[in-house]
Amino acid sequence: MDLVETLKKVKDASRKLVLFDDQSIGETLKKLADVLEARSGDILKANSEDLSHIEESDSIYDRILLDEGRITAIADGVREISDTESPIDKIIDEKTLENGLELKKVRTPLGVIGVIFEARPNVVIDIFALCFKSKNCCVLKGGSQSEKSNEVLVEIIESVLENKNIIELLPNDRAVVGEFLKMDKYVDVIVPRGGKGLIDFVRTTSLIPVIETGAGVVHTYFDKDGDTNMGAEIIFNAKTDRPSVCNALDTLIVHSSRISDLPVLCKKLGEADVQIRADELSFNALEGYENLTSASDDDFGNEYLGLAMSIKVVDSLEEAVDHINSYGSGHSEAIVTENKEAADKFLKSVDAAAVYVNASTRFTDGGVYGLGAEVGISTQKLHARGPMGIRELTSYKWQIRGNGQVRA
Repeated sequence: MDLVETLKKVKDASRKLVLFDDQSIGETLKKLADVLEARSGDILKANSEDLSHIEESDSIYDRILLDEGRITAIADGVREISDTESPIDKIIDEKTLENGLELKKVRTPLGVIGVIFEARPNVVIDIFALCFKSKNCCVLKGGSQSEKSNEVLVEIIESVLENKNIIELLPNDRAVVGEFLKMDKYVDVIVPRGGKGLIDFVRTTSLIPVIETGAGVVHTYFDKDGDTNMGAEIIFNAKTDRPSVCNALDTLIVHSSRISDLPVLCKKLGEADVQIRADELSFNALEGYENLTSASDDDFGNEYLGLAMSIKVVDSLEEAVDHINSYGSGHSEAIVTENKEAADKFLKSVDAAAVYVNASTRFTDGGVYGLGAEVGISTQKLHARGPMGIRELTSYKWQIRGNGQVRA
């Protein structure tokens, strides 16, 4: 493909998209939702082709998998986005200067958003719908394992658009991706969604501003004042509800005074065949647990994305926080405690986008937060942090109206 010519067309489309009215955007998204359901057979056929190259036991299989229920959920998500109030042109701040100049700070689209993602084909629809609703164009690069699914989903999107250049899908060519990341003249921001390798590659290669999302090294700290039964349920849910996602539990940290509670905390994990890599103290406490091995240094700071996790024993809340801030990715962290002072200190001290007290980290999700679908979970502090919904896909500009004022 002629990448420069392609991106020029996308950039031109972004300048026209900002003038679209909200009603027509909403109607187009509703039409897309209907077409997705009507063409579920085409989607499932393409998805089946992708899945035929993946072992069902592979953790990525579930990430690629689409079925009728998931397609319906994707379509419903598009309808929800279509009904969401657009943030574009909303006034953030306004003032009138002494000289009569009227200033307004208003939300504007970012312009062209590039998203490089691994696995999940539903990302194609989520990103397009969010970008379109916020009057942004998007350029997508999906993983090779979902190539056929991505292609048919983009084709369906293009079928409801008058201007096909509002969305572009890059080919599965690493050379093209490397060239794309240098196109800061045409692309305003890059969002990588995937593992550490992908994020590191984008961050070190891109000339375009990057918002990091995706990688989640997630901890739950069971405090000396934690409730055992509550902790067991939270830990089990955080690890097993959907182990292949970025907000799933990777490391359980336990206060040394509560080592004797580990068999109870881990009982349901054992029933779910979760593999545990335990440090020396927790290993001894879990004698008899199946699928138990001794942890190495590499088992901490690891995003497992499957039915495996590590356990670390600490002597204090401060040590737990230090471990999290050293090994975490800034995604989601939790404490189980009945001690309000400990909870408050944990909330303030842990450096992450989402910090929980007595709740599962699985709640870190734009839809669950009432924000609708998301482009991803930002693990950095600029320009967005946490779930990136429609509002996070905007910037702002100052609009100034005068009647002939000049500066002396």
